[in-house]
Amino acid sequence: MSVLSAEEHPSTQLRGFYGWTDSLKGVYYGPGSLTTALPKLRAMIGGTKALIVTGKSLYHKTDVVKKVEEALEADDAYGGTFYEIGEHSPIAGIRAGMTAFRNAGADHIVAVGGGSPVDASKAILYMLRDEDGGELKRQIAIPTTLSAAEYTVGAGYTNDEGNKVSLSDQALAPSGIILDAELTLATPERLWLSTGMRAVDHAVENLYRPLVIPPIKALCYQALRDLFTYLPQSKANPTDVSIRQKLQIASWMSLWPMKLENYSALGLSHALGHKLGAAYSIPHGITSCLTLAPTVRLKARTASQEDKEWLSGALFYLRESGTGSLDKDVAKLADLIDRLVTDLGLKSNLDQYSVPRTDVPKIAELALGGQTKDFFDVVALLEGLYTTSV
Repeated sequence: MSVLSAEEHPSTQLRGFYGWTDSLKGVYYGPGSLTTALPKLRAMIGGTKALIVTGKSLYHKTDVVKKVEEALEADDAYGGTFYEIGEHSPIAGIRAGMTAFRNAGADHIVAVGGGSPVDASKAILYMLRDEDGGELKRQIAIPTTLSAAEYTVGAGYTNDEGNKVSLSDQALAPSGIILDAELTLATPERLWLSTGMRAVDHAVENLYRPLVIPPIKALCYQALRDLFTYLPQSKANPTDVSIRQKLQIASWMSLWPMKLENYSALGLSHALGHKLGAAYSIPHGITSCLTLAPTVRLKARTASQEDKEWLSGALFYLRESGTGSLDKDVAKLADLIDRLVTDLGLKSNLDQYSVPRTDVPKIAELALGGQTKDFFDVVALLEGLYTTSV
């Protein structure tokens, strides 16, 4: 009997390395955990005075930031609140945040909100270290969406030219994370559900992202099961804190902290989202609603055997039967993602965001990093995101 080599049977190539991010001390989770977890995390990092970094809507339209302020004031650790962080973290807000941090005499940041405040806080601390020297100051993240920016060592922000750029450092991962579902009740439904689709995007693209180890992919399978189960339930029962808490845990599983040498987009769906988001003012959760299902459908035709096997495996966790064909299994997963977007009321198209059709080749080229492989397939994918085909 002949035995296949690893090269002939790529699914047997199970080798790699896993390490925890150096800076992350811990994740506290549970409804009402803010008041008990924040002092513990501050003690772990030796933080004495915090600057809260958040967005205007969360600051002005909810009492979430006020609750964090009160928790810090109780320990005489409140240094101020900076809320000039816009969507996609514009560089102007980051520069102003650096000034606010210095003026407050702060030694750490407490980021409250979605991916923009968390990423902006990373950029603020990174640039402060570049300008002032010394050790990188620390961040505690309190997310109110499901975007999962708090689990990465990189940060994306929008530069002066309006382009999304990134920076990366192992020390940039927040030192502490608090998942208190009660603080998410004020998050607008469309933002909450669309960032849930962002978490779906993370879980799916981690199934074919290079260097992701099998145990992490198993977490992604469970994340997909929970996201497909609880996102529709959360839409139907928006005040159910227990469902929201399960979704926060699913978001965590979708982008479990890993030590990777380079910070980059997880895959094509994320790369397209980065190029569409800041340039055309499309929220990242919505870009995932637009690009993920078509990307998976493309993978059914172009992905490696290994990647197709991992994608096909998701059907079992979604309680869906296989088709008997890897290609058809992957296409079925794409259909399920598309149906979830529809069921959540998140369907949109590029016409709605006034993305010029003449920009399609440029967007494809930027998303592919200048590589020519799959260029025409990606152009066709983007053309399919308009109201009518080109």
